[in-house]
Amino acid sequence: MRKFFTIIALAASFTAAAQYRNPLDALEDSETVRSLKEHVSMLSSASMEGRAPGSEGEKLAAAYLEEKLRDCGIDVLPQEEFGLRKNANTLLSRNVVGFLQGWDPNLRDRYIVIGARMDNLGADVFTQDGEKVNRIYYGANGNASGMALMLELAGKLSYARSLIRRSILFIGFGASTETLAGSWYFLDRAFKDADRIDAMINLDMLGLPENGFYAYTSSNEDLDAIVKTLQGELLPIQAQSTTEEPYTGDHRAFYSKEIPSVLFTTGRYPEHNTGRDTFGIIDFEGMEKELEYIYSYALRLCNGQRPLFHNGSVKEEIPAGTYAFADVDVKPMFLNSPDPSTFLEKWVYQYLKYPKYAQENGIQGRVLVSFTIDEKGEVTDVKISRGIHESLDSEALRVVSASPKWRPGRMAGKKVKVALTAAIDFKLEKNKGKIGINGKTIK
Repeated sequence: MRKFFTIIALAASFTAAAQYRNPLDALEDSETVRSLKEHVSMLSSASMEGRAPGSEGEKLAAAYLEEKLRDCGIDVLPQEEFGLRKNANTLLSRNVVGFLQGWDPNLRDRYIVIGARMDNLGADVFTQDGEKVNRIYYGANGNASGMALMLELAGKLSYARSLIRRSILFIGFGASTETLAGSWYFLDRAFKDADRIDAMINLDMLGLPENGFYAYTSSNEDLDAIVKTLQGELLPIQAQSTTEEPYTGDHRAFYSKEIPSVLFTTGRYPEHNTGRDTFGIIDFEGMEKELEYIYSYALRLCNGQRPLFHNGSVKEEIPAGTYAFADVDVKPMFLNSPDPSTFLEKWVYQYLKYPKYAQENGIQGRVLVSFTIDEKGEVTDVKISRGIHESLDSEALRVVSASPKWRPGRMAGKKVKVALTAAIDFKLEKNKGKIGINGKTIK
C-alpha cells in the first residue's frame, strides 16, 4: 500500500508544485506545514477525481487516511461498506475509524469523536466553446483541509496519549455529502456504544483562516465555555463562537443523537463546490495555527467534565411560600390529569411553532422552562432554566405563558403555590418537507 501511494504522490507532485502560492517557500516551512501540504496535495490531487461518494477516488482517500493514521500510532478498526441508492444505482462507501485509548480506567470507555468528511462532488463534463471539458471538483478546502488537520491532530494526540483520559475515535466519514450517510451509518449501525460518546468535533473546510475561524456548537453552553476559557490562553489563533451554522455537516448526525457537537470551520468561500477549490487557495501557515487551537480544545474535552446536551438537571431555587411539585399532598392538574406530560402533549406541543431562524440554521435541543401554578391555578413566574438559543427560548416561554388554568395543588387541604419545570424538546426531523417537534410534524 505504501508503494502504491508513493507512485500516486509522484504523479501528483508536478500538479501540486504548480499550485503552490510560492514554490520557494517550501524551504522555510515547518515540519507541520510540510505535512499539511503533503496531505492536502494528495487528497485533492487529480488522481482522486474529486472523491465522489462511492467512487474509486473516495476509496483512495480512505486508504490514505488509514495508512497515515497507522503511521501516527493509531489503531485502525475494520469497517464494513454500506450501500447508497442513487438513481438506479447502488454506491458502496465506508468510513475510516481510528482508535486511541485513554489512560483513565474510569473514563477510557467514554469517547470523544474527531471527524472529517472524506468525499466531495467528484467530476463532471461541461461544454465550453462547443467542446466537452472534464471538470474535477478537487475539494482542497472542502474537505482535504479538514482531513489533513485530523491526521495532524491524531499525531499530536497520539504523542500525548499519556495525558488523554477519555478514548478518541478519529473518523473519516464516507458519503457525507449524501445526506450525511457515513455519520448516520456509524451511529445507527456500526458503533454499538454510541451512548458512550461524550462529544464530537467536526473538522470541515478549514483552509482559509483569513476568512475567519469559527466554532459552531448549536449554542451549547458547555462547549461554548471551552471557547471562552481558551480566550485566556496565549494561542496563535482564537476561534470565534457563532450561533449561525456556517455549513451543514456530520455534527448534525451526532446532534440528532443528543451528543454535544462542535463544528470548526473557516466559513464560506467563493471557490466552494467549484473546480477552483484547489491546493493553491489554502493558507497552510494559518492551518498550523488552527491545529494548535483545536488540539487545546480536544484536550479539554478528553480530560474535563462531560458536556451536557442542554438537558442536564437544574437545581431550582424555590421561593418562600412555594412548594416543589413532589412535595405537595395533591398535585396540580392540567385537564384533570396530575401527570405533567399531559401539559406537554395536550398544550405545549399542540401550539408550539418551530422558529424559522432555528429551522434554517439547524438549531435544536431541549429548553427547560420553570413556572409556578398559584393558588388560583394561574401559570406565573415563567422563566428559562436552561436555554438553547433566543429563538427557541422565546417560543417556549410564549407557549407556557399562554397556558390555560390548572387545578391548583394542595397541602394539608389548603391551596398552595407549586413550582414545576417543563422540558420542551425541539427536534428537526425532515419528513416530506415538514419539520418535526417531539415526533409531531408541523408546517
